[in-house]
Amino acid sequence: MIKSNFSISENDIIDKYLKKLNFNKVESFNFKNDGAFFKTKSNKVIVVTNDSINENIDFFRNDSPESLAQKIVTYNLSDLSSMGANPYSYTLSLSLPTNIGKIWIKNFTKKLFYLQKKYNFFLLGGDIGKSDQINISANFYGYIQKNQILKRNSSKIGDSIWVSGYIGQSHIGLLLKQKKIFINKKFKNYFINKYLFPQPCMFGSNIVSFANSCIDISDGFFGDLSKLLNKNKGVDLYYSNLPFSKYTKSLISKKIVSPKVLLNGGDDYQLIFTSSQKNDAKIINIAKKNKIKITKVGKIINQYGIFFRGSKIKILNRSFQYHF
Repeated sequence: MIKSNFSISENDIIDKYLKKLNFNKVESFNFKNDGAFFKTKSNKVIVVTNDSINENIDFFRNDSPESLAQKIVTYNLSDLSSMGANPYSYTLSLSLPTNIGKIWIKNFTKKLFYLQKKYNFFLLGGDIGKSDQINISANFYGYIQKNQILKRNSSKIGDSIWVSGYIGQSHIGLLLKQKKIFINKKFKNYFINKYLFPQPCMFGSNIVSFANSCIDISDGFFGDLSKLLNKNKGVDLYYSNLPFSKYTKSLISKKIVSPKVLLNGGDDYQLIFTSSQKNDAKIINIAKKNKIKITKVGKIINQYGIFFRGSKIKILNRSFQYHF
């Protein structure tokens, strides 16, 4: 099932590093078949998502293998969560340069093992190949109750708009890695860690009975918030409520970074979701029970655009997109 033309022995990669990731699940055939299978679950459907990370676009060559493992998992788990699904399994494709050795693969798979245990999913199989740069792609599969999938475009006029966690921390880490801003070592390490090791907000499955729409913040708060709208819907934004961490607020107050740049930056992997205002108290209680920080940041209105105190906000970059 897992094939390799890589310089390290294929059997070494599979037997020493990858087999432990299938958790001995029968669905994987212990990587001895050309495919795998899913165990069907009554009254549930499978949600599928795919994400890739590419060198010099999503990470830097000197980033650790642990960081790359964290990113490929976070990007995909965040997508599953935004649809209300719980993770089940995944397939993994690795394209690696010939200078990648056993220590790199050991550390990469060790981090994957930790994350699989933490979030309860396993490796079904995949592929390994050679490349001039590191490229990693994964398909993730999750389960959700039938007719409960959260969608992007199902918000309703009057809905409360909620966001989990904090905004902009990963983007500050990216700016530091790019040497576009400079701050003291304590703050620097904090923000770079947020960029290197983003955490998925696994709150989606807890709100499927209350949320009308949901999306994860991968391409920027403003850009992803806009994806919840259509020509007949807009946002009355409670700008002063936007959740910035105390460290971020310090940088904003010193004018090292601007709120607009952070709100157009990406890789937060928090959730933006909408729900009827009558559910506000329930949403707050569910978040407290699950120890998830959430903030009410606006409401859906019947005028297209994002507004603050009646004035339309100009979005710098609608959302990140690849250009070919």
